[in-house]
Amino acid sequence: MAICNQSQFKPISISPKTNHLSNFNLQISRSQTLLKCHNNNTSSLPTKTLKIEPLPLFTSVRSFAPATVANLGPGFDFLGCAVDGIGDYVTLNVDPEVQPGQISISDINGVGNSGKLSKNPLWNCAGIAAISVMRMLGVQSVGLSISLEKGLPLGSGLGSSAASAAAAAVAVNEMFGGVLSESELVLAGLESEAKVSGYHADNVAPAIMGGFVLIRSYDPLDIIQLRFPMEKELFFVLVNPDFEAPTKKMRAVLPSEIAMSDHIWNSSQAGSLVAAVLQGDLRGLGKALSSDRIVEPKRAPLIPGMGAVKNAAIGAGAFGCTISGAGPTAVAVTDNEQKGRDIGEKMVEAFWREGNLKATATVRSLDRVGARLISSNS
Repeated sequence: MAICNQSQFKPISISPKTNHLSNFNLQISRSQTLLKCHNNNTSSLPTKTLKIEPLPLFTSVRSFAPATVANLGPGFDFLGCAVDGIGDYVTLNVDPEVQPGQISISDINGVGNSGKLSKNPLWNCAGIAAISVMRMLGVQSVGLSISLEKGLPLGSGLGSSAASAAAAAVAVNEMFGGVLSESELVLAGLESEAKVSGYHADNVAPAIMGGFVLIRSYDPLDIIQLRFPMEKELFFVLVNPDFEAPTKKMRAVLPSEIAMSDHIWNSSQAGSLVAAVLQGDLRGLGKALSSDRIVEPKRAPLIPGMGAVKNAAIGAGAFGCTISGAGPTAVAVTDNEQKGRDIGEKMVEAFWREGNLKATATVRSLDRVGARLISSNS
């Protein structure tokens, strides 16, 4: 069951349920079949179930899903946001050469593909998410093919796998009329994330929903959208070194137990970060972003020069800096685009000087929209 309220806090609560994909021989550990929504007066709407197979509205659609910054310092696995202008694209076609009810991946290209990505849809994030959406919709009479364009490097800490999953989920949904809700699309994306890097929604939820999100619970899944004030300017300085940090490897170094004092500290910083987002307080956001005592201290030593990069960012005027997701990308926050470019230059210099790593910097704003359809052909 899912519950969603339209307010400054937008919770979405979804109970997990085991399902099987009969057409694809793929077992999924968590999914959902029913959705209920209610407003602030708790008046329930009828349960939505799909009984009639929808027909494709288009012969081809193209979708985009943005990069994401997960964790945001102290919010390991429960805070994340979407970043504008960079991400993955999916072109989805009705394909008579594909068996009805199934999907194929015809092509993978772009900066994020180095031959490591499988074209088997059962082992590809875009494919798994697309299969999940097809199952939710009950698509059985047409076959589909995917062309994936990677705009995000693999293992970059910018939600590369989540972007592929989100773009594919939205493409399939829009192909058949946009029937499914954001919460259902998040579940589809989570199925692919679970197979690649673990059951965590702090990338795929903001990739689909846009803006900042808080994962309040995983069992049942419960997501709150955090509304950053529209009138406020926020820029992310993203510095990506020539270094790959696989999510599974970076998760393996994390402690299984932590001190109570560190738990209290991180909890207070995460709360401060949420308050800063809602208030549009960039100084407070940056301060909390930089204050993780649990995850960052374990991961930073694995990224050559990371400590110096953080110091360089703050020294150049950034409000705060941390590792984006599992890394190796470093993210700093500021309120001015030109200042962000200056901060990025100092961070790139620090990666080279202290870590002997070449790096590139880009300055991006908050993506408030999330994954979306960008074109279609009838």
